[in-house]
Amino acid sequence: MKILIVEDEIQLTDALSELLKRNMYSVDTFYNGIDGLDNALTGIYDCIILDIMLPGMNGLDVLNNLRAEKINTPVLLLTARSEIDDKIKGLDCGADDYLTKPFVTGELLARIRALTRRKGEFVDENKFEYNNLVLHKNTCSISCNGNNIKLSLKEYYIMEMLIANHGQILPKERIIEKIWGSENDIEYNNIEVYISFLRKKISSISAPVQIKTARGIGYFLE
Repeated sequence: MKILIVEDEIQLTDALSELLKRNMYSVDTFYNGIDGLDNALTGIYDCIILDIMLPGMNGLDVLNNLRAEKINTPVLLLTARSEIDDKIKGLDCGADDYLTKPFVTGELLARIRALTRRKGEFVDENKFEYNNLVLHKNTCSISCNGNNIKLSLKEYYIMEMLIANHGQILPKERIIEKIWGSENDIEYNNIEVYISFLRKKISSISAPVQIKTARGIGYFLE
């Protein structure tokens, strides 16, 4: 999953980014509201962590702009203020949840899991499954019927996207945006290399799953 952090406290932002990366999230960080909004408008994120007090544009204005543009990405507001009025304003602007700084990192992770969970669905956050193929978050590996093999971080992110979107074609452009970011110079053959590695690893554990190519478009699981 891809998380956007918009927070002007650099130390806090770096600490949160490192925490999320250790928990297998892909993370982008920005330190002002204008850059945060520009990137949030791409719609590529699974969750946005947004501070209220930001230079350039405050968090509530960022949130208002996002919702006006029909970007429904879950937003977790961070604020140093504890007054109830600020929380009410944030929720009325379209925030999905809030945390008052300072907070416990375990609570932050739990709230992110809750925001990114499908409504009404219980999810084991440490694994994703498709047709007996299991992707393990805590070991960065895939397994099937007792066979297990490690993945690189990029392979893990691609596999997670494919499982989350099984039954759909995942465009190459979407993979690039999600994993490498919108401002990059990666070429399509880089993705093809990772897909080739994943195919070999899936085959090596005898999983009844294949990564198929939709020519000129992208990839899907079958």
